[in-house]
Amino acid sequence: MMTVKETLNMLAQKMNDHSEGIKGVNTAYQFDLSGEEQGTFQVIIKDEQVQVFDEVKREPNCTLQLSDQNLLKLIAGNLNPTVAYMSGKLKIKGELGLALKLQSILKKYE
Repeated sequence: MMTVKETLNMLAQKMNDHSEGIKGVNTAYQFDLSGEEQGTFQVIIKDEQVQVFDEVKREPNCTLQLSDQNLLKLIAGNLNPTVAYMSGKLKIKGELGLALKLQSILKKYE
């Protein structure tokens, strides 16, 4: 079972290798996680490059609060963020539209 950190780093690698899916995106996503791997991660997409940090590097545009397991499901395409949001499994701070944008980006890299 891969950790959140490994999964995010692998995702960033995929995005950096195939950056057409993140063209024009300039956003700092923050993930506030509960569960075994509780803590804060940031995924910063800028100039067709993605970086992952396990700390707050800059003011996030969109923060998603969810469990570590649900984040892994989200990245794998096994969690619908709209349903998760409606059912309270996912809380979003900042721009809601960016959370939906994240879903469309993730779909390209499943």
